[in-house]
Amino acid sequence: MQLLLCASTEIELRPTIEFIQKENIQGVDILITGIGMMATTYTLTRSILNKRPDFVLQAGIAGCLDENLPLTKTVLVENENIGDLGVEEKQTFKTLFNLSLLDKNSFPWKHGKLSNNIAQLKSTGLKIVDAVSVNEISTDMGRIEYYKNELNASIESMEGAALHYVALQEKVRFLQMRSLSNFVGERDKNKWVIDVAVANLNAELIRIIVKLLNA
Repeated sequence: MQLLLCASTEIELRPTIEFIQKENIQGVDILITGIGMMATTYTLTRSILNKRPDFVLQAGIAGCLDENLPLTKTVLVENENIGDLGVEEKQTFKTLFNLSLLDKNSFPWKHGKLSNNIAQLKSTGLKIVDAVSVNEISTDMGRIEYYKNELNASIESMEGAALHYVALQEKVRFLQMRSLSNFVGERDKNKWVIDVAVANLNAELIRIIVKLLNA
């Protein structure tokens, strides 16, 4: 198997990169996409078209929308949403689906979501959640409640939807793995737990990489 491992920043993958180098593990390409959906879409598409990997694994930290999920927990994403693609009208956010500019079931969309239904989701043993991807980190409570209640999103990132969209279009199997570093809307960085979230993420990441390569 040829595995493409990607993240928006190197710091999110550093322990896993060091493990791969130390153990001389073959069959894993590392891609640092840059932050945000635009950068991720470009770099990921270029890499997939050039290398045609068998599997893409995206990893990173994320903000948590679900207060029942503890910080530093590592999760997998099944369904992705784009949270800010639409228009704010009369204090109500309307998506491209609401505006009838995009069909909810026009490939790769399924019921308005970018869904990953491969067997590896459940076989990892990690909790499976829905997510929302944004261009602007959320601080407005109205928008946060919309993501939680209308989109059923448990976590927020800036790159997840790009992975789902590109991989579905290119018909490449993929997983999105996230560790929760902070609650969405909390701007006091002293309450964030980035170091522990990265450590937990990479512990699970190494386990799953070894499992995938030995499958």
